[in-house]
Amino acid sequence: MVNLIKPYLIQALLSNFIVELKRKYADKKRIKNKLNHQITVYLAIDDPYSYLLLQTLAELQHRYQIEFDFRTVLNKQTEMFPAPELWANNAFQDGVFLAKLYQLSFPEQPPKVSQQQTFTATAQLLHYELQPGYLTKALEIFSSYWQGENGTLASLIDPVIQNHSECYQQHLNSNEAMLKQHGHYQSAMLHYGGEWYWGIDRLQYLEKRLNNLQLSVDQKVLFDQTHHIQQSDNALPVANDEKSPLIIYWSIRSPYSYIGLLRAKRLAAHFQVPLVVKPILPMVMRRMLVPKTKRMYILQDVNREATALDIPFGKVADPLGQGVERCYALFEYATENQLGIEFLLTYAQAVWSKGICSETDAGLKHIVEKSGLNWFEAKQYLDDNHWKSWAQNNLLALYQHDKWGVPSFSYENTTVFGQDRLLQIQYAIASSQQKG
Repeated sequence: MVNLIKPYLIQALLSNFIVELKRKYADKKRIKNKLNHQITVYLAIDDPYSYLLLQTLAELQHRYQIEFDFRTVLNKQTEMFPAPELWANNAFQDGVFLAKLYQLSFPEQPPKVSQQQTFTATAQLLHYELQPGYLTKALEIFSSYWQGENGTLASLIDPVIQNHSECYQQHLNSNEAMLKQHGHYQSAMLHYGGEWYWGIDRLQYLEKRLNNLQLSVDQKVLFDQTHHIQQSDNALPVANDEKSPLIIYWSIRSPYSYIGLLRAKRLAAHFQVPLVVKPILPMVMRRMLVPKTKRMYILQDVNREATALDIPFGKVADPLGQGVERCYALFEYATENQLGIEFLLTYAQAVWSKGICSETDAGLKHIVEKSGLNWFEAKQYLDDNHWKSWAQNNLLALYQHDKWGVPSFSYENTTVFGQDRLLQIQYAIASSQQKG
């Protein structure tokens, strides 16, 4: 009974009506308390996304009638980052790409800084939080840190703070506790009126919200470039062994994978390159942790992305467990019938936007037949466990690209994590075809 009701509850919580209701409540509370439009900004000195975000805030403040409450953080919540080194390497690569996309400052190589330098820079930032002019002063520290100007960085740290950085530990703990208490787990986050906006990638949603509140004259949205990929709805990706394929590492339990596969299919169709999907087991089924806080943020974030991209989403029937197993057990059968991608897309849409319980025969039958497959034939493959071998092999292939999560996309020498980076894949395909 719970499984039948849950999709409707999630759909209601993610509905535009509830979102708008929460926003109106937050604004009424702000007005009642006679507060200005204040945005809490969580920044970490060693986070590439924080450095990029910080560079945009002066312009944002110039365009909108807003104030910032800066909160310096540093330590990552270990349960939220299963592969911290890979995450850091990927974040730096993202930084290089986003800096070029938005014409921001960012180094070509990671800076060489010690843990002590990182902590003393953090202490100095914590000190500046309680003084006017944080934004300007923080930019100087972040810039010298990331551009490898260690001498300049040292000159920006007050000698007293340098020798007493431990005095700022409780201040740091308080900021990190506040981040966690309000429902998030990473830096480069903006928190406004009960909603979270991650770095430059989600700044467009804050822009749109502030525009709706009439806090700016121009009503422009500047930070939506990653949504502008070339797509074709009419054509299908070609099956051509002579062309380099676009490969997606994918999980049926990842809502980002659902959006990513649909966008990747359209991108591959536009450039007429083959699309290859390599499913892997979701993290929970690999005995890894995905805390509730992370799951809730992901649902809300995907809902926002799906709405902006005009992709159905919200009536969720979590396929964890048997739903995942059944999907993967039938994937080879669907592929042999030239309907592998169609099957995965239909399955993903069923569980992420239609609330269809894929662990039931009735639900799975609907998905199979909607994909253009034969249910009588398909159900004979449900006990086939061969997928457990290739799913783990696909995971190893993902690790070989120095990525850890889904969706990840690979084309020739370019591999990226997250559907936000499909624009980078587009550039790689276009460049390759231009050379060809």
